[in-house]
Amino acid sequence: MINAPSTDELKDIHHKMVVTRELEEILGAYAREGKTRGPIHRCDGQEAIGVAACAALRSDDYVCTTHRGHHVYVGKGLTARGIVAEIFGRETGYCKGRGGHMLLGDVTTGMLGGNAIVGAGIPAATGMALSMQILKQDRVAMVVFGDGAAQTGICHEAMNMAGLWKLPVIFVLENNQYGLTVRQEVQSPVEDLSIRAAGYAMPGEIVDGNDAEAVYRAVAAAAERARRGEGPSLIEAKTYRVKGFSTSDMGGYQSEEEMAPWLERDPIKLSAEKLAALVGADTVAAIEAAARAEVALAFETALSDPFPTFEIHAPSAAYSETKQ
Repeated sequence: MINAPSTDELKDIHHKMVVTRELEEILGAYAREGKTRGPIHRCDGQEAIGVAACAALRSDDYVCTTHRGHHVYVGKGLTARGIVAEIFGRETGYCKGRGGHMLLGDVTTGMLGGNAIVGAGIPAATGMALSMQILKQDRVAMVVFGDGAAQTGICHEAMNMAGLWKLPVIFVLENNQYGLTVRQEVQSPVEDLSIRAAGYAMPGEIVDGNDAEAVYRAVAAAAERARRGEGPSLIEAKTYRVKGFSTSDMGGYQSEEEMAPWLERDPIKLSAEKLAALVGADTVAAIEAAARAEVALAFETALSDPFPTFEIHAPSAAYSETKQ
């Protein structure tokens, strides 16, 4: 199958999806106890998109994401320990404890950060792609953003520029059905947001966002297209946010009937079933056990790591003179 992930890649994707889910569940428990610095935006049920999309890229490609980006961080190769350390403000975090859970970044892996501003990663990735084009680099930029961000003006401006200049950028629209507490159909007059791609002379595609292999194939094809100089692509990955907007969300607006079919099609469950057919259920169980052990050790280690230290410097003579 063209652009299909190898068995080893599928094993790695499954491992990282379980790492992400375990991170979210433990972080959720800490948040309920008031032990996190503010609310956590969990991505339970969306793991296949961030992990598989990053798996389809090369290590030197650039990625940016949203406030709900833990699956993208893990997918691009950030360690569980570094992520946990950053979230809990430790010096060993990726931003030395200064960024927090929404703003992780690591240039060595090409993960150029999450963003707390809705839609802000879209022009950032477009700008990265422009620099790659000008420098004649064989690289691509990818941005993962939500259906809420798809309604912002900067999204359309960036896509227009990307289509006009044939920039090597991949727009991955993670349609989880909700922007804050508002259903997607209340925010957009069209159900399938991918049709907007036609207005910017780029291909638009809908994929099952709970199927890691489908996401991988779509992103891999878009990356190949971008490297050939054929411009951007828009991939709308349909999924569902099974948790609230954040851990401070009171909930009550998602019914059990609405959630049931999505819970039945949990991306980790689907991945486990496909992988078991290839390598056996015992191997899948071992992969999942290793992922959970990795996260447990990450929390144990990171929460023992030191907090940042800050030095206080006296004002310089020049500064003192200006204040007189």
